Amino acid sequence: MSDWTAADIPDQHGRTVIVTGANSGIGAVTARELAARGARVILACRNTDKGERAAAAMTGDIGVRHLDLADLDSVHRFADGVGDVDILLNNAGVMAVPESRTADGFELQFGTNFLGPFALTGLLLDRISSRVVTLSSVAHRQGRIDLSDLGWHRRRYQRWGAYGASKLADLVFAAELQRRLTAAGSSVLSVAAHPGFASTELQSHTQSVQGPILAVVTRLFGQDADSGALPSLYAATSPGVEPGGYYGPGGFGEMRGTPKPAARSAAARDEHVAAELWRSAEELTGVGFLS
Repeated sequence: MSDWTAADIPDQHGRTVIVTGANSGIGAVTARELAARGARVILACRNTDKGERAAAAMTGDIGVRHLDLADLDSVHRFADGVGDVDILLNNAGVMAVPESRTADGFELQFGTNFLGPFALTGLLLDRISSRVVTLSSVAHRQGRIDLSDLGWHRRRYQRWGAYGASKLADLVFAAELQRRLTAAGSSVLSVAAHPGFASTELQSHTQSVQGPILAVVTRLFGQDADSGALPSLYAATSPGVEPGGYYGPGGFGEMRGTPKPAARSAAARDEHVAAELWRSAEELTGVGFLS
């Protein structure tokens, strides 16, 4: 695993991979590298025009399909049109946006970053043969899952708190998914990853006074999208991943560097919260699986 790079990605011919949010940043790099290694890659994008432009810059078997994770009807339509899949990469997300709601009334970050991917995974799981990779963040360490107010209806909304909670939920989900896959005797792996401190468009979309500052700081001190995508690519393709593993940059503070096992907060290891979060997600999305 030492100094693992994109050159170490195994041959992907014959595999079909879905990458959500693949029109830019880490998702686009992930899709590009997998297609270059022979995979058939589906770019699942909310903005298909941007997706088509991204696909035009890639080489290989690439398709673009509409998917809006903030709309469960869109998630169902996407899943209905997908055949057998080897790898699902739950990459798409939003970060520290102003308080708003999804089409189904969920807090936007919790809905887009967690509930949408939860539903998508459940709807596709019987067609996935190899792995589900879910992106978390070092920000999960500051997150708190309030099972009594997942939608931020009673609490005063905090955009960074909501972001951290959504990425904590992703990491909790990835571990719980592996536990349930193992219990069901499935060979499918659930793996989590995070990009560290990566310079992408995500920081510029926070729509807050911190947004432009964060974008500048990230460009100065963060790693580029090519490097930020390495943990995702490792989690998706390496034969060395552990079931339920979590991978991120191996440098100081997990901010940059080549992929290594990443640290989880104590909250991310709470199996009681994981089970309750799963139950709540099934109720909120109407998608039940591995129950």
